[in-house]
Amino acid sequence: MTFQSLWPWAAPILLLSVSNLFMTAAWYGHLKFPSKALWAVVLISWGIAFFEYCLAVPANRIGHRVWSAAELKTIQEVITLVIFSGFAVFYLGESLTWSHAAGFGLIALGAGVIFLRPLG
Repeated sequence: MTFQSLWPWAAPILLLSVSNLFMTAAWYGHLKFPSKALWAVVLISWGIAFFEYCLAVPANRIGHRVWSAAELKTIQEVITLVIFSGFAVFYLGESLTWSHAAGFGLIALGAGVIFLRPLG
């Protein structure tokens, strides 16, 4: 396999991972600054989210050559859970509980169903 043949498969995962770092920061980063004005954090979040869109849109455009829209959305959601979990623990200082792990595990199991291919 060449880089060109792998790119449509790998690009969405790479680009969606980086875009999700931006989106998680935009959606949840302001929680460390509760005293900041809401209008200010909304504007800052929009600015951060711009970069998320600059990566997510190409990820989906490239990925749709080999993945279905449902598969791309599922990939994005699993990436979201992984990145959010790390963000919550390392940036926000929150603990993940057994119920979080169990719930995320069930979501991952459900995500796996999306990728089952029909037999035959």
